[in-house]
This record gives sequence, structure tokens and C-alpha cells, in this order.
Amino acid sequence: MVISVLINVIQTLSTLFMFVVIVDILISYFVSPYNKIRMFLDRIVNPLLIPLRKVIPPLAGIDFSPIVLIMLIQVVEWVLISGLTALG
Repeated sequence: MVISVLINVIQTLSTLFMFVVIVDILISYFVSPYNKIRMFLDRIVNPLLIPLRKVIPPLAGIDFSPIVLIMLIQVVEWVLISGLTALG
């Protein structure tokens, strides 16, 4: 019972964070960097994107670090859920 609740929480948080990353990417094309909503989203996403950007440089002017971040979120979700499933 507790494990299934933890799995649901992990899945929900993972989905929510991926949604925040995607919204931050999309809003960055249309909204000023000084907009309060964009600044809020950037404060959530940038601490994880900055280290990735140091390792993964833009290719042909395209920043692939958000895609890598989303993949890493999915990997962490899978590892956590696999571990919890093995326990239960």
C-alpha cells in the first residue's frame, strides 16, 4: 500500500517537473526574461540546466540540454520505481 502511494507520488512529481521544463522552454520564446512567471520557472529549471549546458554545448545554435534533462528525469523515475517495486 505505502509503496504504491510512493510510486504514484514519484510519477506525479516526475510528470509535473517535465511539464515545468517544457513550459519553461516554450515560454522562453515568447515572454521577456523579466516576466515574473518566466523568472519563477527559470528559478526552478535553471539550477538543473546550467550543469548540463556546461557538458552539452549547443549544436548548430540549438540547446539540447532541456531534452537531456527530461530524459534524466525519466531515468531517475524509472530507477526509483524499480527500486520500490523490488522492495514490495
